[in-house]
Amino acid sequence: MNAIVAVDRNWAIGCRGQLLVSIPNDHKMFRQETLGKVILYGRKTLLTFPMGKPLDKRTNIVLSRDLSLSVPGATLVHSVEEAVEEAAKYRPEDVYVIGGESVYRQMLPYVDTVHVTKIDYGYEADAFFPNLDRDPGWDITAEGEEETYFDVPYTFVKYERVRHNP
Repeated sequence: MNAIVAVDRNWAIGCRGQLLVSIPNDHKMFRQETLGKVILYGRKTLLTFPMGKPLDKRTNIVLSRDLSLSVPGATLVHSVEEAVEEAAKYRPEDVYVIGGESVYRQMLPYVDTVHVTKIDYGYEADAFFPNLDRDPGWDITAEGEEETYFDVPYTFVKYERVRHNP
């Protein structure tokens, strides 16, 4: 399973229910990675989408404890176990966890690859992704050239879970 996230230099991902910044190349990379694939996310992330509807041309899985929630066009799951069970119906490389903070934290133990857009700027934030640079269980396996959007530098970085040979 994959995760895909944009973080600032403090591994912040959002503030008051919104992304920290909108970078067109980051959105383009997100579309390229997830189109035709499975995306798994929480109810609050769903609310940030256009008209609060699931994203087109993807299989949408929404993780929410709200048993009364109804999301036409998406599969609803109510626990991490249910989310893992639903995701297991697809090839692991085709499943992407896309947020928000609590869903990332709950699903990270099941993720093997994280696609991170690292933004070299510190924003005001109230939502964070676990800092993979400080976690010995993760290695950087690919890193793009630094790019800039206006004055904001960012880099696409791929992290993979460290595999220990027995």
